[in-house]
Amino acid sequence: MALIKSLRGFTPVVGQRCFLAENAVIIGDVLIGDDCSIWYGAVLRGDVNTIAIGNRVNIQDGAVLHTLYERSKVTIGDDVSVGHNAIVHGAIVGSRVLVGMGATLMDNAVVPDNTIVAAGALVLSGAQLEPYSIYAGVPAKKVKSLTQEDVERMIVHNAAGYLTYKEWYNE
Repeated sequence: MALIKSLRGFTPVVGQRCFLAENAVIIGDVLIGDDCSIWYGAVLRGDVNTIAIGNRVNIQDGAVLHTLYERSKVTIGDDVSVGHNAIVHGAIVGSRVLVGMGATLMDNAVVPDNTIVAAGALVLSGAQLEPYSIYAGVPAKKVKSLTQEDVERMIVHNAAGYLTYKEWYNE
């Protein structure tokens, strides 16, 4: 079972049918929706402010979610994949978003619905991205527009795969 720790009067709340890897760490003011998966070595540190995750979200191996004390929160919508070793630090992430492996989202950045942040990209503090777009680079810049078909094929399909993978581990 994952390390789930209460802190400062807050106890993490985990929705139904979730998979929490044995060495995932979930601390403090964290709310996880239904059908989520928190993978090996992931850290959700709600010690200084709120982390709220929607439904059908996967936080992959080695990812870190954290905030600034009283200055930023992590909010993640539904059907989101946060890739291996990504960092989400006080950012707002919409629904149907893919955060690539090793990407970093800084405080108060806004990643809207139907967006991809490519592997290794750096989204700067306060950045306001456009929906139906792919962002890449350091700092992240828009490199391509997405169609609804692209969103289904690249984002929704990826998140749906993790619904299957979590069930393998929950059996």
